[in-house]
Amino acid sequence: MPLPSWLILLYTLPASQAAARLSFWRQLKRLGAISLKTSAYVLPQRPEQEESLQWLAQQIRQQGGEATLLRAAQVDTLSVNEVTDLFQSARTADYDELLAAAAALKPPGVRQPVGPAEVERLKKRFLAIRKIDFFDCPAAGKVRQALEALAPAKPSVKKSGLVRVSNYQDRTWQTRPRPELDRIASAWLIRRFIDKAAVFVFAAERMADRAGVTFDMVDADFGHEGDDCTFETLVRRFSLKAPGLPEVAEIVHAADIEDGKFPRTEGSGLLSVLRGWARQGIADEEILRRGLDLMDGLHLSLTTH
Repeated sequence: MPLPSWLILLYTLPASQAAARLSFWRQLKRLGAISLKTSAYVLPQRPEQEESLQWLAQQIRQQGGEATLLRAAQVDTLSVNEVTDLFQSARTADYDELLAAAAALKPPGVRQPVGPAEVERLKKRFLAIRKIDFFDCPAAGKVRQALEALAPAKPSVKKSGLVRVSNYQDRTWQTRPRPELDRIASAWLIRRFIDKAAVFVFAAERMADRAGVTFDMVDADFGHEGDDCTFETLVRRFSLKAPGLPEVAEIVHAADIEDGKFPRTEGSGLLSVLRGWARQGIADEEILRRGLDLMDGLHLSLTTH
């Protein structure tokens, strides 16, 4: 695995810009940056983080300050492990704070169930930390267990059995209109790995003759099962083993279900693009066509080095 490289933001602001200084500090904290010196902040060099820091540097300059964004293989005299440890320490502190909040909701000996709104609030905080947990801090597991203990038990869901690819050839596949990531990714999976001649239609109600195969809709042949999104259900039930599919499944799950199970952020960008196309009034069929290209690119990036 290649060693991480770093983004370093150096900036100064006029003494009169105390409010702006506080605002930028809060934004850097939300981005997960660690501070090395008073005005030197570090993030792993990744496209999403680089875009955020470039935008922030522009805002600093507009406030009369100076900002420089550096890309470096090494941070000062610190080793990669030492920089990584700084990130781990920061995230551990975040998770410890969340653990304390979870414990306060249900002290030992209290049997009264915790309100779902309070649990949901903590889950959102957990997901926000996961997005900036760049090196998968071990403390995340403790928080996930604590939140699961607070939430009411889910009814068990019997998962459907395996099916044969050969029984699903040259079929019409139906799903809901205005497709987002799980539906687009599922259509891509169907077209590339299950039914290369698949025809897709979009309709809220199932076709009257029930001749088509439905996915990711009410009473679908293939949909969410247990904790799995539709893409994961298709992979499992068709026993698909192609390289890259487990990684794609994690990305789709993270964006679609947002339960913090997988620390993947790639899907949020794809989801934003799909929603943007929908807001432009682009037809479902065109969104699907473009979405298949997006998924091809994502899959290729995960299987080539």
